[in-house]
Amino acid sequence: MDPTSEREGDAGEPQAPGGLPSATLTLHINGTERTLTLDHRTTLLDALRHHLDLTGAKKGCDHGQCGACTVLVDGRRANSCLLLAVAHDGSRVTTVEGLADGDRLHPLQEAFLERDAFQCGYCTPGQLCSAAGVLAEADYGHPSHVTPHDAPVGVPARLGPEEIRERMSGNLCRCGAYPRIVEAVEDVAP
Repeated sequence: MDPTSEREGDAGEPQAPGGLPSATLTLHINGTERTLTLDHRTTLLDALRHHLDLTGAKKGCDHGQCGACTVLVDGRRANSCLLLAVAHDGSRVTTVEGLADGDRLHPLQEAFLERDAFQCGYCTPGQLCSAAGVLAEADYGHPSHVTPHDAPVGVPARLGPEEIRERMSGNLCRCGAYPRIVEAVEDVAP
C-alpha cells in the first residue's frame, strides 16, 4: 500500500508525507462506492491496483499505448494509466472484475473462453473492457475510421471484422491472438 494514502474508513484529515498535496475522492467502482485519500499524482490505474486491490487492469507500457490498463469510465473506455484519480471524483469505473454478474460471466468473457482468444492473458482484461466499450459505442452509432461515409447516422453500427479490428486497435497483444479476439467480439456483437 502506498504510504501517501489512506483507505476508506481511516480517521482524520487527508495527509501526505512531506506535505504532498492530497485529496479525498469518491469513485464508484464496479457498482460500489469507494472513498479514498490520494496523493494528487496517483493515476486511476495505481488507485485501482495499489489502493483497492483490483489487479485486473494491468500496467503495461504506462504510456497509454498498449491498452492493458483499459477500464470503462462513465461507460467509455479509457487508459487508466493516463488518468489522474483526483480528476475523476464521482466517476463510475468498471474494471474487468466488474464485467461479470456474480458467478455469471459477461458474454464477452464467455466468447473469449470459447474462442481461446488469449494466450498469456496479460492483455485480456484490457481487451475485454475495450470490447465492452466497443459494443456500447457501436450500439450508440458512433462511427470509426473505417465506417463507410454513407452509413446511416445515429443508428447502431454493424461490427464486422474490419470494424472490430479498427475499434480494438488501441489494445496490443504480444502473443498475436488477434484473430481469435476479433472472432470472440464478433460472436457477441449484435
